[in-house]
Parts: sequence; structure tokens; C-alpha cells
Amino acid sequence: MEKVAIIGGGIIGLTLANYLNREKFDLTIYDQPTGQATGASAGIISPWLSKRRNKQWYALAKDGASFFPQLIQDFDLDAGIYQRSGTLLLRKQSQLEELYDLALKRREAAPAIGEIELLTEAETAERLPLLKPTAALAISGGGRLDGKAYLQRLRSLAEKKGAHLVNQRVTLKQAASLTVLADNRPVHYDRVILAPGPHLKALLQPLNYQTDIRPQKGQLLVFQTDHRESASWPVAMLDGEADLIPFAEGKILLGATHENDSGWDLAATKEAFQQLSSSAAEFLSKPTELFSAPYHFRVGTRAYTSDFAPFFGVLRDDLLVASGLGSSGLTTGPYIGYLLAKYLNGEAIDWSTYQKPLENYIHH
Repeated sequence: MEKVAIIGGGIIGLTLANYLNREKFDLTIYDQPTGQATGASAGIISPWLSKRRNKQWYALAKDGASFFPQLIQDFDLDAGIYQRSGTLLLRKQSQLEELYDLALKRREAAPAIGEIELLTEAETAERLPLLKPTAALAISGGGRLDGKAYLQRLRSLAEKKGAHLVNQRVTLKQAASLTVLADNRPVHYDRVILAPGPHLKALLQPLNYQTDIRPQKGQLLVFQTDHRESASWPVAMLDGEADLIPFAEGKILLGATHENDSGWDLAATKEAFQQLSSSAAEFLSKPTELFSAPYHFRVGTRAYTSDFAPFFGVLRDDLLVASGLGSSGLTTGPYIGYLLAKYLNGEAIDWSTYQKPLENYIHH
């Protein structure tokens, strides 16, 4: 049995762990969840109308979104974790017509988009009563994922399957075999998979690798309202930085910020509240009602590369890596974990259609 360590108990690491053939691997997962992006996140799974020019990123995000029905079945995800809610996109009328045409074109290769509709102002307000009457594009295939709840579910499943979970920050050392140092105690592994978000850079330094990765702070607002019917509402991608993500029992999420200069700071800030609330206010029917509701912050640290694209794969025979998910991690992370697991389970995998070569991001 191969002795394997996964460093990083986030969306990639735990998805990977649960898809590994447990008859082949003695598995330990090292996780220091403080600041973890997935654990602080909730977001929209609806990448099809992105205008990013990176075709490899779009292929990964498209296939990642289409992978969710399998995730639901394999891990028995309930509606509190993931729900196919549908998505509203709020833009200027001319932009909505362009997006409608783009959606029709992309649906040819991505049927998961579902039904596509241009909504009148009244129809938009009817589908999501928090919004004031405004034109919108609706697609039925979009969904919402609570990252924190997803990790809780997968952590429980991994432990039931016999994985060893260790909540501890570690370092790497190259000895006769690749060695993980936990509390300065060396543990040797046949193979190590690194999926630690922005911590990848520091972990690879002792092995003399330089890594193109940086931390980005993200803050999300969670409001508790009296809208008990919110489970049936779609998510809304507003024209600006903020997205509106309704969950069941009146829980409404708004976010998230993208703060490039905050490093590893995890403090919630009044500036983030002001930024998100002001961005969303012009689209809300009663902004003061939402913003006066009880709320709390979720704060985490994303990993970004210089070209804003994720990377994953085999760095060397005993070392696999994955990072750089950025703000699309909830969409791409589970699929990346699945692909890495298939490779480790012995299947031939070609992931070149999804990313540039690893050498673009990691080098000696």
C-alpha cells in the first residue's frame, strides 16, 4: 500500500481524498484551516457567460460546472451544500442581448447552461424579490455552493473511509524520500500532493522551487433575514463586484471582495462592508432592510497566479501540486481534485486542455 500525504484540506485536497482508491493508499491529510479560502466561501457555479479570454480556463470551468451532478450523487450533497438554483445576470440592456447570444452559442457545447431567458423588469423582481425591477438574463443551470458545508461533508466522509486527518501546519524536506515535518517530527511518504492554496510557495521553497503564487484576501457578508422562502430564489450576478447568493431560511450572502494588498490578514473590516453594500445597493428594492439585518463576516485567503489561471499536475514522480484557483475555486476545485485522483488511481489523464505547462508557474 502506497503511503500518501495530502497537504491542504480544502476543496481540492478533500475532493481528491474521497475519490482515491482506498485499497491502494494509506492516506494522511494535513490541514491548517485558518484562512482557508473554501472554508470561508460560498459562491455561484455558473461560469458559462464569462468573457475571460483564457480558453483553457473556460474549458476547465465549463467541465467543472458540468461535474456537479456527479458530485451530488457520489457524496450525497444536500440542498444546504449545493443547489441548482438558476442564475440571474444584471447588466445594461445592450450587454444583456450580447450575453443572450453568447449563452445560446456556448450551450451547444455546454448543455448544462439549461434554459436561457431575457427577463422583463417585473419578472426579475418576481424571481428574486430582494431586487428592484430591472432587466436581467436568466439561465436555469446555475447553482450555489456553500464551501464551508462542502468541506464539512467531505471531511466526515474521508474519516469514515479511513483517512488520517491532522490539523497542523507542516513543512517539507528532501531526504532519502520526500519528508513531511510536523512539529519537527519527520514522516516519510511515497508520494505527497500539495493543495494548500497560497501556502504552496513557502512549502516548495525548501525543495528549491520558485512558485508564481500570491495571497488575496476575500471578505463575504452573511445576513440573516426573515425571508423564509429564500431557498427557492436564484443567485444573482450583479453588475459590479458583489454577487447576491440566497440560501434557505433567510440566509443571504453578499460578496466577495478581492483585496490584493492585505497579505495574510484575516480581520473583518468596515471598509469591506461599505464596499459590498454600496456596490449592491443600487440593485436592491429595500437595501436598508437587508443591511440592517444581523450579519457576520466570512474571511479567507485565495491563491492567485500572475495570469489568474489555476495549475495542477505532476511536478515530479513523488510530488503533485495544485493551486491558483482564485475566485473560481468553487467551480474548478472539485473537478481538479477528481482529475488528480483518477491519475493516482492509475488512469491515463490528459489535462493539457485545461492549463498551461506547470513550468509557467513553478521552476527551479
